Amino acid sequence: MHPTESRRRTILHRAPAGPKLGATLLLVIGIALLPRRADLLYLFPAAILLLGWAISRMPLLLALKRLLLVEFFILGIALLSLLRPSASHFFVAALIKSNLSVLALLLLVWTTSFQEILQQLRKARLPEVMISTLTLMCRYLPVLAEESRRMQRARASRTFAPRRRLAWANLAAIAAQLFVRSAERAERIYLAMCARGWK
Repeated sequence: MHPTESRRRTILHRAPAGPKLGATLLLVIGIALLPRRADLLYLFPAAILLLGWAISRMPLLLALKRLLLVEFFILGIALLSLLRPSASHFFVAALIKSNLSVLALLLLVWTTSFQEILQQLRKARLPEVMISTLTLMCRYLPVLAEESRRMQRARASRTFAPRRRLAWANLAAIAAQLFVRSAERAERIYLAMCARGWK
């Protein structure tokens, strides 16, 4: 996400990408090492993130939308902790840790462009295949989003019964078709890159 002119005025947006990436990594590791139960120690990373959110001027509605997108995965991970004895403490701790970690990453992405993050990862000597994968993902996610919107419009123009069961069936069909088209597009891109000497 590239910062707009209004976002560049904050201190966090003007700060170098390297220290921000390192601080985020340390914060996420610190959150992961917190006790496996609800504890007052959770207030320290929460206070740091709340301060960072206030400084960065990140819209609250945007943060909530982004958190809701990953909340299903967070709940899935937290539900696995219920298989253990005395699981209620682990469940609450997993929910808090996961949400705090995701919020830390959201602040990083809000205050730092993806290209700057990639440059720092390249300087950290991450494997080149990982950098290439992240770059292609950033490039083609908007393409897949537009493809999904086109498929939804096409499906809506052919559907006249607004029943909930039919809507879920249409959504499942769109997701399946999008997966197939994405796989086909990825194969074509890979073959085109190989033809141009990419290894």
